[in-house]
Amino acid sequence: MATVTRENIAPLNDKITVQVAKNDYLPAFEQSLKKYAKTANIPGFRKGMVPAGLIKKMYGQGVFTDEILRIVEKELTGYVDQEKLDIFAQPLPLENDARMLDINNPGDYAFAFEIGLKPALEIDINNINVTRYKIVVTETMIDDEVNRLQIRHGKMTDPETVTTDDNVLNVQLTETDAEGNEIEGGINKANSLLVKYFAESFRQELMGKKKDDTIIIQLSKAFEEKEREWVMGDLGLNKENAADADKFFKMAITKVGLIERPGMTEEFFEAAYPGKEIKTEEAFLNAVKEEIEKHFKAQSSNQVQDQIYHHLIDHTNIEFPEHFLKRWLQTGGETPKTEEEAQEELPTFLGQLKWSLISTKLLQDNHITVEPDEIMEHARQQMISYMGGQALGDLSWLDEYAKRMLNDKKFVDQAYMQIQTSKLFNALEAKANATEESISAEDFAGKVHHHHH
Repeated sequence: MATVTRENIAPLNDKITVQVAKNDYLPAFEQSLKKYAKTANIPGFRKGMVPAGLIKKMYGQGVFTDEILRIVEKELTGYVDQEKLDIFAQPLPLENDARMLDINNPGDYAFAFEIGLKPALEIDINNINVTRYKIVVTETMIDDEVNRLQIRHGKMTDPETVTTDDNVLNVQLTETDAEGNEIEGGINKANSLLVKYFAESFRQELMGKKKDDTIIIQLSKAFEEKEREWVMGDLGLNKENAADADKFFKMAITKVGLIERPGMTEEFFEAAYPGKEIKTEEAFLNAVKEEIEKHFKAQSSNQVQDQIYHHLIDHTNIEFPEHFLKRWLQTGGETPKTEEEAQEELPTFLGQLKWSLISTKLLQDNHITVEPDEIMEHARQQMISYMGGQALGDLSWLDEYAKRMLNDKKFVDQAYMQIQTSKLFNALEAKANATEESISAEDFAGKVHHHHH
């Protein structure tokens, strides 16, 4: 009977040896050969009448090897299951312990494997201290949002000339030299820009311009940093490259537009916030403020969860079977890696593995599950977000859409992970010790940028 032994060779790193005696595999080997003899199609012999010696000569070594390896795999898997070993990946064979398998000299064989054991984890989530930032909503923010909503729901008109920062210019940008001579093979691209996107010092040059007028611009002078980076990205330029920022373009105005903004009317309120039945300007401004607060509350929650993530990563010490994992990186993928390549990848791999172990443990401890109806609702909300966050009227078609998406395995897997992660962090956030702190939107943006993982 086959025997399995195990010995420790390093922290969280064991060697499992499967010993197979001749009597463990010979009966099954001979039975397999008989099956081959009954089904083999060999020219010159009737089916099922091929001599056993020929079958053995033609197929014997392969069947012999397969039968032994099948028994070894069965014993190894059975041992891991029986001992309830929580291991990384799959056992890796130790080649220096393998024995030559020879059908002509059957004997007892030993196969050795290396396993990496997952560490036991204890995570205390009751001592996580976080700062919950409350972003102060200013009158300027409210005015800016009202302005954005008026532009979004405004009516586009076609004035003859540029007269205000709110004019919209459809332009054709053609790369030139400093004298305005077009560069052969240079960039040539259409765009649509609000006059207010241009640097304040440059806007005066645009006033009075009409359709078909042209003006030579230098990106570094025509735009401030934020808008310049956006324009350069649209033109396919490197926003980090000063030489690209100094490029010249001929800007031909192909159309002058102006959005006629709606007044503070019930019609505008309904267009901006359908179904809320807002009747007065005061109620509308309160709704705007509530939406801004809702947005920042979600952003603040994300930032708290980011703090929790970093706390868990920084304060959870995990020991890994690094030798095993390095070997697995070398041999476990589709493409073998050199020892140097595996060593270079190991730190990033261990970082990912660390979070995987932490999150798996927390999901178990907090009994986080995802139900099919939650995935259905995720599909519905995804489609509503594609529609701009507003879904009115008969929405029965949304259920049909969601049902179709449940047949897409990739979508279901992604939705499952998103919902599971969201539920986990919401549970952790509820248990964290939070200190509230008021902060400006600008300062909060700096913290998000600094601490984003």
